[in-house]
Amino acid sequence: MTSPDGLGLFLILLCATLVFAVIFLISKRKSKGILGRRFLLVGAIVALVIVFLAAKNTIFSYYDQIFAPSPYDFSEFKSIVFKYGEGDSLVNQYNSATGEYQYLNRQNQLVKTRLYLTRNDLLYLHRKAAELGFWEFPAKELNTDTTSNNGAKPFKYFIELNYRQKTKTVLFDASYDGPQKLADANRLLIREIESVISVADDRQKK
Repeated sequence: MTSPDGLGLFLILLCATLVFAVIFLISKRKSKGILGRRFLLVGAIVALVIVFLAAKNTIFSYYDQIFAPSPYDFSEFKSIVFKYGEGDSLVNQYNSATGEYQYLNRQNQLVKTRLYLTRNDLLYLHRKAAELGFWEFPAKELNTDTTSNNGAKPFKYFIELNYRQKTKTVLFDASYDGPQKLADANRLLIREIESVISVADDRQKK
């Protein structure tokens, strides 16, 4: 759910650079002396170990984000439900199981249609949810302080992932005042879902 900070990324890149530098120097080194090569190799290994120890937490965290699997295999995936709207009126809705899709257009008219996502669309969202830590999101992420809204109704988003033996739902308030990294992860997942639906809609209209 979190991403490596600037220092962490720098250390990871430095570690990778050292690896490639060692390979390059060993392959290009003209001296065939055993001591020279050993000195170069030992120095490189020491440098790599130091960098790895300094960046190990970030490296492991980054690895978990990219490769950590969803608690459920995609073969058990059934559907995604996505709703959003002002306040408690989640009038914009999509259900991948039925293809039912409704939304308010620019003229504030409710449009109802059918939209079907491909297997690749669903696989992408399944993986993106796992990458962003969706299974760790609280079920309700609502703003506890509404005084700053000035009477306006902030958007709320409802995400539901359905698997054969498990369903996970999250209700997210656009003005959520919780941990910043958690809020950012929610917003990124919402953008990904909106993007997939938008692309699928454009594809279907062609």
